[in-house]
Amino acid sequence: MIALGSDHGGFELKKEIMKHLDEKGIEYKDFGTYSEDSCDYPIYGEEVGRAVVSGEFESGIVICGTGIGISIAANKVRGVRCALCHDCYSAEYTRRHNNANVLALGGRVIGVGHALKIVDIFLSTDFEGGRHARRVDLISKIEEKEA
Repeated sequence: MIALGSDHGGFELKKEIMKHLDEKGIEYKDFGTYSEDSCDYPIYGEEVGRAVVSGEFESGIVICGTGIGISIAANKVRGVRCALCHDCYSAEYTRRHNNANVLALGGRVIGVGHALKIVDIFLSTDFEGGRHARRVDLISKIEEKEA
């Protein structure tokens, strides 16, 4: 299952992603926001991040106007590896090499069609492991030092 969250700047793109996931039969939970009323992106980045690291959700997708703020917020949750992607190559390789578990998108900077391709790639690409696992472990060790 996928955890979804956005602020007002990502609300419209999130609705399109939910329709896309519905069409593909992919289950998700929407953590909000539920309108275009101004709100604070850190709330939704944190909620999605916590849902993913709890193990209840396989991965997450967070969206704000640029994707930057909400990705920063999600990455503050220990165990989240959130990647802001605006191209298909980055979406593929952040899964293959970084084992990213949350995808961030910018609702005001990327078109819907392209965003849906990025979502599909992110959700269908597996982590390669191997030498990349060692690097992801090093990221986790940085988190441990900060705890």
